[in-house]
Amino acid sequence: MSITQNKVVSMSYVLKNNEGQVLDQADEQQPFMYLHGSQNIIPTLEAALSGKNVGDTLQVSIPAEQAYGEHSQELVQPVPRAAFAGVPAEHLVVGAHLQAQTDEGVRVVTIAAVDDQNITVDGNHPMAGIDLNFNVKVVAIRDASPEEIAHGHVHTPGMHAH
Repeated sequence: MSITQNKVVSMSYVLKNNEGQVLDQADEQQPFMYLHGSQNIIPTLEAALSGKNVGDTLQVSIPAEQAYGEHSQELVQPVPRAAFAGVPAEHLVVGAHLQAQTDEGVRVVTIAAVDDQNITVDGNHPMAGIDLNFNVKVVAIRDASPEEIAHGHVHTPGMHAH
């Protein structure tokens, strides 16, 4: 069975930046699973996986602009501390993730800096501006259930709730 539309794909991978630093990984015992053709993963990686079979390995390099985009300084901004009045101080540390209400809806932001006056938040994806290098192995392929197709993502035992 090859990877085509509406197949559930299980894969192991190691994701590195251009300097060789490991950014993320999934092994064969606990593979990453996605529904092919449902935009669950970066489009360039999904396209590279099309037609592959169990046991196939591949290396895929994706420039930042085709992955999570370039880092935008416009998405980094200081916010007065008063705006965080209800947030416990131990949550207001560099690297912490918060949900922020924006004109486009809820967005996850990362705290980039903290001082006496402001909390600087960064609305960029944590991997924005980074070229991504995947080493992938296809571990399993199966037909998606009608429910998975309808919902547009994989359902795993004990890990799904709508």
